[in-house]
Amino acid sequence: MNAIELSLFSSRINAVCEQMGAVLQQTAFSPNIRDRLDYSCAIFDADGQLCAQAAHIPVHLGSMAYAMRDIVNQRNWQEGDTVILNDPFMGGTHLPDVTIISPVFHNETLHAFVANRAHHADIGSDTPGSMPISSHIKQEGLVISPTLIGQHGKLINEALDTIISQLRSPEMAKADFMAQIGVNKIGIERLQQLIKQCTDESFSTYLYELNNYARRIASKHLSMIPDGIYAFSDLMDDDGQGQTNIPITCTITINQDRINVDFSNTAEQVNGNINCPLSVTAASVYYCFRCLMPDYIPNCAGAFDLITLSVPNNCLLNAHYPAAVAAGNVETSTRVVDVVLGALAKAVPEQIPAASYGSMNNIAMGTEDWSYYETLGGGFGASVDTPGISAKQAHMTNTLNTPIEILESHFPLRIKEYSIRQQSGGNGKQNGGDGLLRHYEFLQPTSVSLLTERRSHSPWGIQGGQDGKNGQNLLNSKELPAKTSFTAKLGDSLIVKTPGGGGYGHSGN
Repeated sequence: MNAIELSLFSSRINAVCEQMGAVLQQTAFSPNIRDRLDYSCAIFDADGQLCAQAAHIPVHLGSMAYAMRDIVNQRNWQEGDTVILNDPFMGGTHLPDVTIISPVFHNETLHAFVANRAHHADIGSDTPGSMPISSHIKQEGLVISPTLIGQHGKLINEALDTIISQLRSPEMAKADFMAQIGVNKIGIERLQQLIKQCTDESFSTYLYELNNYARRIASKHLSMIPDGIYAFSDLMDDDGQGQTNIPITCTITINQDRINVDFSNTAEQVNGNINCPLSVTAASVYYCFRCLMPDYIPNCAGAFDLITLSVPNNCLLNAHYPAAVAAGNVETSTRVVDVVLGALAKAVPEQIPAASYGSMNNIAMGTEDWSYYETLGGGFGASVDTPGISAKQAHMTNTLNTPIEILESHFPLRIKEYSIRQQSGGNGKQNGGDGLLRHYEFLQPTSVSLLTERRSHSPWGIQGGQDGKNGQNLLNSKELPAKTSFTAKLGDSLIVKTPGGGGYGHSGN
């Protein structure tokens, strides 16, 4: 196949994902989707293999890439179907991430699937923000197994209303769900146009060749990593239920371009909510190796075919029902990145940065009348020739902050300070990036949950660089645990200081 034609096809199919994302941002109602951009869009072939994705949220996209094949094989798809799900043990990540999937038919033949995943601040948990300090999946909200909510191109109102009726803000939820459903319709239309222009047979050929091309490029770059066995371990602070210093151990075996990532000796499934479904673990691993590949490689399944995972059943990174998983998607996924990069640093030290801030710093809050959720950035780890970026989201998330004006206009909150946390990055030949400080004042009694990490174990420096500073959570100047829930009173003050990134190299060199 002509290389120019394949490149054009790749750009066109990626553009469909980008357009889906742009429309979702414009049509969603909640600040979490519209302003923070906590959503992702992707396209899969008829077998559920990843074909294209926009540069949205890595933990969303990698987990969909890993799990979609099983999802699409569960049913006999018909034109006009729409399926909704959030079940972490059936292809989801954690309950607030709701996925909408639709098949793409042309000339009565199934050619592809479009999917989008968006984070909903309310998914029916008793705790506002639906990120509780949980010990069972049912405490985290409404579990949606793959459910048909659209048939023959028409909405099944009863099915959608059953879901929405169990949420705290049904009108907002319905608006966001309808935005997600509408986005898939746009994706279907654009793909049908592309299939018509290519012809049905050549569309399938393009997808096949795109995966082959991605596999060849991945093989070329992964084979540059020296053969060997490389191991690294790190610790989670705690699980929110009393267990502390929870190990994650990674051993990477590289044999030419074949890579196995083994998480034996990682902690068993815990009582708290830092457990990961296997799809989330896979997303974290894929992300690390994708960072070692060139920008131009297509974001399709072929790029990851050479990577295999070995993860024991019922361990922290391959949790089974009824494990609590709310923080696994956001906190544990970031630590998986740290241990995989830590192992790779022993193989290709000049290509791997020091640890970044290592926590999405989750804050969920609200009352019976409103729910809000946000994540906070921190300091990036420094690399061989570049200092770390300060006060920005890293690795498995790619969201924006909620602007203060939006936050204060929608919710009874006041932001008293939002600043860079100076000198929180680790020193080195290249300094780690600084974290940030966000200071909330509560204008009415509010339920608050914090799910944070790197409050006990610092983001590590590399090649002699110093560690970044731990994060810190303060309520009225009193230090809080990394994972906690409380009721803030009128006038109470919450300060979240996020960790800095590790430094790279000895500062004297």
